[in-house]
Amino acid sequence: MSLPRALLLDMDGVLYRGSSPIEGAAEFLHAISDCPFRFITNNPIATPEQVVSKMKAMGLGDFAAETVITSAQATARYLASEKADFRFYAIGASGLSKALSQVGHQDDQAADYVVVGEGEGLDYQTLSKAIALIQQGAVLISTNPDITVDGFVDGKPVVLPGGGALVAPMEKACGVKAITIGKPEPLLYEMALADLAVEAGDCVMVGDRPDTDILGAQSLGLQTALVRTGRFAPDAEWPVDQVAPTWDVSDLSQLLAAWT
Repeated sequence: MSLPRALLLDMDGVLYRGSSPIEGAAEFLHAISDCPFRFITNNPIATPEQVVSKMKAMGLGDFAAETVITSAQATARYLASEKADFRFYAIGASGLSKALSQVGHQDDQAADYVVVGEGEGLDYQTLSKAIALIQQGAVLISTNPDITVDGFVDGKPVVLPGGGALVAPMEKACGVKAITIGKPEPLLYEMALADLAVEAGDCVMVGDRPDTDILGAQSLGLQTALVRTGRFAPDAEWPVDQVAPTWDVSDLSQLLAAWT
């Protein structure tokens, strides 16, 4: 079997954990370098430029920022398609505000959208402001549905709150359901497929989470590959209510071996 016609690659848990590369990731990326690909991530914290700089520092390769599509970018594109020159109030790390500012304007008094991402920023004051804006008519947006994400505190691996957890207080307080943008919702995949100019059936999504990476890709007709180097443990049972991926492998080296 040869390499797929095109690839979509998740990053955290697939290529690296925190600031450490996963064994075999650099070799895998080198082997697929002639295959059209995009990195797609639910993480809205870092800009694409910061992501590729991080990957280069880890020895994973030197990639153009255009190869990375984040949930912050997908959120910005969605909001721009809904309302030109929109006003927003963003809660989360700076990567989210930077992406939104390219197509909209920050306005904490009369926002059209309250947008919740990940990272620092949610406290009593920002939560109160968000609730007030939603009560005034602002639409609540979540960059991604992940309840938890992997992180590091004082150099030790920890589980941190994801976008789905951070948006929950606003949903509860206001009695509304946020519009969610990231995987398994289709927009990230659709943006990447459009960039690559390929049909879903000709593309493989490589990820480490059944409930986001794999489920979303399957719903659009992509082939899927699960690597068990992230949150889904090597001995974990596949969810009984979900279709198994096309490839279920221990790591990227095993996946590459299946393709070459």
